[in-house]
Order: sequence, then structure tokens, then C-alpha cells
Amino acid sequence: MSDRLERFERLLADTKRQYEETAARMDALKAADKTRTATYRQLMGRKLTLAQMLESFRVYGLLE
Repeated sequence: MSDRLERFERLLADTKRQYEETAARMDALKAADKTRTATYRQLMGRKLTLAQMLESFRVYGLLE
């Protein structure tokens, strides 16, 4: 069971990291006034997906 818990912890940490990195990239593009680019829109979709994953973790009491 500890291996399974360890894999979950890695998933959670990676999801948080990806969310933060995506938000930072979006902020940089926004500062450069590039919010209408395909890259920005792809990042927005990715950020929304990651946010939904984190919300699911919260709903199940798995996120502090």
C-alpha cells in the first residue's frame, strides 16, 4: 500500500507543479500582451484541466 500512496503523492505534487508553471507561463504571455495567441489559449485549457483535477482532490479531502 505504501507504493500506491507514494505514487499518489507524486501525482499530487506534479499536478500542483504543473498548475503553477502553467499559470506563470500565462502571466508572462499576458504581460507581453499575447493573450490572443494559440499558445495562451492552449495554456488556458491546460490550466482549467489541472484546476479541475486539484478540485477533485479537494472534494475527496486529499488536498490540504
